[in-house]
Amino acid sequence: MIDVVLRRAPSIEPQGSYASSGAAEDDVKPVVTPRKELRAFLASTPGRLTVLGIVLLALTLTAGFVATSVVNSSEATLETMLAETEPLAYSTRSLYTSLSVADAAATTAFISGGLEPPELQDRYEEAMATASSDLVFASTGGPGLRDDNSRMLLSSISTDLSVYSGIIATARANNRAGNPVGASYLSEASTVMQNRILPMARQLLAQQETRIADIQRNYSRPPWLALTLVTLALVALVFANIVIARMSRRRFNPGLILASACTAILLVWMLVAGVTSSLDTRRALNEGARPLHELTSGRILAQQARTQEMLKLARRDSGGDYDEIFDEKSRQFGDLLSNYPGDGSMRVGQDEVADAQEAWTRWLSAHERMNAILGIGDFDSAAMVAIGPGPDDSAAAFTEINEALDNGIETARNHLRSNVASAADVLTALGPVSLVLTLVGSGGIIIGLWPRLREYQ
Repeated sequence: MIDVVLRRAPSIEPQGSYASSGAAEDDVKPVVTPRKELRAFLASTPGRLTVLGIVLLALTLTAGFVATSVVNSSEATLETMLAETEPLAYSTRSLYTSLSVADAAATTAFISGGLEPPELQDRYEEAMATASSDLVFASTGGPGLRDDNSRMLLSSISTDLSVYSGIIATARANNRAGNPVGASYLSEASTVMQNRILPMARQLLAQQETRIADIQRNYSRPPWLALTLVTLALVALVFANIVIARMSRRRFNPGLILASACTAILLVWMLVAGVTSSLDTRRALNEGARPLHELTSGRILAQQARTQEMLKLARRDSGGDYDEIFDEKSRQFGDLLSNYPGDGSMRVGQDEVADAQEAWTRWLSAHERMNAILGIGDFDSAAMVAIGPGPDDSAAAFTEINEALDNGIETARNHLRSNVASAADVLTALGPVSLVLTLVGSGGIIIGLWPRLREYQ
């Protein structure tokens, strides 16, 4: 009976089994991922210092390299203007003027009859040689005249100039032989010059003047992107100084102070150099490009008026359109001289314009006297008024006008080039210095933050 009871008794499990199971569950550790570690690091003080340093370095380096690139690009633009753009524009301007001079000289020489005076013949030959030289230079003078339209204009001018010189040679030969048909050839040649060659030369010159004006206007605009980035870098460095001073309980951080000083120097230098260079460029426009345009236009108008005056005598035609064209060119020339600015906006060329105005008054008086004499049929006396050596004759007045405006053109060009050169010189040191300041400032950021980071190791 006792054995039966023992066999049926339930088995008793050890009391420690539940305790051991609970202890195993408590020993399981949570899984730590790289993302959690990164978040924990960024939330810590060393993490915040590291992020701050990376941001400061990126901003400082970006601002410095952008500033260096902008400065170098601006300096290269100005140097290209001096070396290529301005000489090319001057060449096209010289081409335009030389063609007008050649036409006026050819018609004036024709009035003398027979063998032309040596000085007029030399003037014509020199003007034609200058025009040919300018054509060659313009054809190979740089990218400014390599577009299809410019090449077409240069080719057409070269072709028509050969035609013009051939007709002039025929006119001279007939004039020396005493053939009246020479006047017709001269008129035909002048028509080719005035209606075909000069308009193309004027278009070519207008393209180059527009190109120079566009460069100068674009350059005078401040480099807002570079200035904004440098200013932002300076503000960030000042803010970082304040934040780190509070975190480390130290008032000064030499490294960040060095970086802030370098950035501040770069900003101030950019502002001063940029304003100075921009003012020089604006002076180049006001005291160079604009006077050049006005004075060149005036000289060409005077040459065209002289050509019409001589053609009227050569054709001995008091009823043609020569007076009408002369009056129109005279009106334009007189308006240009009287409206030439007399104050600070365009000081260059004022003395030359005043001399031209005085000579212009005498020329108009001589022209009226010539017309009155020609009206009664006295061709020889009218021709003497037009080409005679007297101080009150047309030739003397025209020569004074031509010389005065030529001197003004040279003065204006010198002002243009000197101001552009000055604008480029201001930027010469800024490019490499901005790069050095950027690198020193970046080094200052590392020097300023590295000791603070080591304190947390």
